[in-house]
Amino acid sequence: MIEINPDNVKEAEVVVAIPSYNEADSISYPVTQADKGLSQYFADKSRVIINCDNNSPDNTRDVFLNTPTQNPKIYISTPPGVKGKGNNFRNLFKKVLELKAKAIIVVDADLKSITPEWIKHLGEPLFNGFSYVAPLYVRHKYDGTITNNIAYPLTRAIYGRRIRQPIGGDFGFSGKLAKIYLESDLWDEYIANFGIDIWMTTLAICSRVRVCQSFMGKPKIHRAKDPAAHLGPMFRQVIGTIFKMMTYFDSFWLKIKYSRPTAIFGFGLGETEMPPEVKVDTERLRNNFHQGFDKYKETWERILSKDVYRKLFEIKDMPDERFVFPVDLWARLLFDIAISYRDNVIDRDLMMESLIPLYFGKTLSFVKKTENMTIAQAEAVIEDECMVFEATKPYLVRRWKDTAIPSAQAQRA
Repeated sequence: MIEINPDNVKEAEVVVAIPSYNEADSISYPVTQADKGLSQYFADKSRVIINCDNNSPDNTRDVFLNTPTQNPKIYISTPPGVKGKGNNFRNLFKKVLELKAKAIIVVDADLKSITPEWIKHLGEPLFNGFSYVAPLYVRHKYDGTITNNIAYPLTRAIYGRRIRQPIGGDFGFSGKLAKIYLESDLWDEYIANFGIDIWMTTLAICSRVRVCQSFMGKPKIHRAKDPAAHLGPMFRQVIGTIFKMMTYFDSFWLKIKYSRPTAIFGFGLGETEMPPEVKVDTERLRNNFHQGFDKYKETWERILSKDVYRKLFEIKDMPDERFVFPVDLWARLLFDIAISYRDNVIDRDLMMESLIPLYFGKTLSFVKKTENMTIAQAEAVIEDECMVFEATKPYLVRRWKDTAIPSAQAQRA
């Protein structure tokens, strides 16, 4: 680990951490807001701001260190050539334990809407008995479609906890939880990259520490992307991590039948401000969905149950104006793939790639259903879809147990 600690900070009760790779053009703003938040709301505690970086070649380090702050700063980095958000966090876990930190607040480096109050909202619960704090903020209905269509409904149905932003990017965790994270033997290439957020949320739930959500007071405004755009490795890493953790923690979740609310810290958003619109290229979504049938038909036949596979072809041939991807079909499809992932039926990277066009189809269905809805109305649709996931969970439990093979235990490694 590379470290620059100009103030020679040895201990800090409160840490604000900003993970980065090539964020020279954006990191200064969240640093300034975090600095104000620390001074305003944690004046009675020792404090430091840490940039955990991937040795960015774009001068992120110098921009971070040269941004004027009242609070000391530490720059830490992976060695040259070592990338990945998760690898940044491994360095962070080590550093905060070394500093004997009690509360660690993480914010994205590309945030445009962060205020000093965000530091308060994510940090205060950690001094009030909670060990993990997930954010609650208004997002545009088409921002965070991986969260809306996969991460939230799966996390809620499987682990029985309603955490609206399980991969929100901005969160808080205790020093105690940092130790659990660092000592976990559950680590792979996916988690070392973008799988890290869902890994942290799931590990917090399964470690039975106290978890809450906190109202952030402003919408999340960052570099939002069109859901139809190329997903890159992030999709594989996030969803693959969800499936890996399902296998690892099946003794935890197989007994859970219903979800329960997660404590909410704060008193409501108190804001009428709306996030900026996220444009969606529905034509591209449609084309990507249909092209998947030519490319992945044989793959799907191997990883899906016969009924789910047959129903996919029924919805493929629906006229565009009537197209809908039924939520119960989507839930069973994801549950089928989770089982195939557990059993390593085919190459797991290929499995994740083959899910992408199906995800585009589900996203298209959601966009068509909600295009004339407000953000609040679209949010209600997401909640209804989560209830369908929960109602469909017995299908997962039955198949998970019926298809279990002795070698499945070995796949946890």
